[in-house]
Amino acid sequence: MILYHGSNVIVRHPEIRVAGFNKDFGFGFYCTQIEQQAKRWALTKKAKHIVCVYDYTPHSELKVKSFPEMSEEWLDFVANCRHGESHAFDIVEGPMADDEVWDYVEDFLSGRISREAFWALARFKRPTHQILFCTDRALKTLSFKSYYSL
Repeated sequence: MILYHGSNVIVRHPEIRVAGFNKDFGFGFYCTQIEQQAKRWALTKKAKHIVCVYDYTPHSELKVKSFPEMSEEWLDFVANCRHGESHAFDIVEGPMADDEVWDYVEDFLSGRISREAFWALARFKRPTHQILFCTDRALKTLSFKSYYSL
């Protein structure tokens, strides 16, 4: 499987980094199957805009959590991770709560909108995908292939 990572640097050797704000699936190294999404990620960075390309070979011994689509379980998982809770997975994969969807999650968590209203709003967003490599063991399933600048 080919995966993409948008950045402002060439990432030949991905690392697990714990920094910044809490993210959808926690801390680690985020990639996507959607090349256009990686380009959008790269364009949010200052200076250089780089898309790195990787080969990903799944490994059966890793603990993987996959969300094929936004669901109640996905919503609760993202909310927990965004509030700093950890999990025990090596890899987590599923849809992305971009800034707009995250605003809806925050509205839901604060009680400003119901679950039903969240799903009505989130349903109309473009498809997204992210795969998070949470451990060094998980990173061994990636191999750097190439990169290009935007």
